[in-house]
Amino acid sequence: MMEAYGSMCDDFYVNMNLSTEMELPHTRETVLHYFERIQKKYPTMRNFYNRGEKQDFVLEEDKDKGSYRWATIEHRRICSGYVNTTSVETALEQHRLALEIAPYMLSVSPLDCEALDVLFGFDFTYRGNHNQLVADALGVSPAMEKLLELPGASVINYEPSITLAIDEDCRTQCRLSIENRTTAYQARTGEFPEEQLSVYVTARQYGSLGPDRTYVDTMDKLATMCRDVVDAYVIDNVIRPLQRAIAMK
Repeated sequence: MMEAYGSMCDDFYVNMNLSTEMELPHTRETVLHYFERIQKKYPTMRNFYNRGEKQDFVLEEDKDKGSYRWATIEHRRICSGYVNTTSVETALEQHRLALEIAPYMLSVSPLDCEALDVLFGFDFTYRGNHNQLVADALGVSPAMEKLLELPGASVINYEPSITLAIDEDCRTQCRLSIENRTTAYQARTGEFPEEQLSVYVTARQYGSLGPDRTYVDTMDKLATMCRDVVDAYVIDNVIRPLQRAIAMK
């Protein structure tokens, strides 16, 4: 099932984000050493630049082929992503490398974890009212169905999401959310550019890790959670209905 995720949408990606409590080191030697280690494993990641004034450093592959890897060091966040990966496991191998070397090269202790998350993203390219499309494809809660019957009504803001706590202390959570790019102005004028409608499945661990856990172990657990949620619920109840609704427009 997971090898076919990319065939269900226009773009599929797997991201890892580690947010830290303390600021990350940004000296020239430290940043370059970290990215050189990643590039040694993935030589085609050769585009290195500083993004904006916040000292966010980026290393990525060329984007022109549609499938590419990227990695960043931000002020208090380490990120790794693979857009249109050939498989989930291929993306996770990249993320494991980032988490394996971060403690040594960026001085990131398991105590320093504010949050670690894994995100599975599904993007659909659609020219039209994303809000109305989501309402048509997925429906709304019974308590709100009658609102859609108001004369002349059209949906201009509808981005359903739900977050579940997986443990009693709510430190492990899983979130399903839908994000669209349609504005009220576009709905009013009827002029819709071709934009991405996104479905996100995010598993997140909050707080410092225990003495018996590593960042890699924790990420693998979160990735398994994402896959289970996608396979058991999201594909049949969210992805396929959106596919059908877009195909019928």
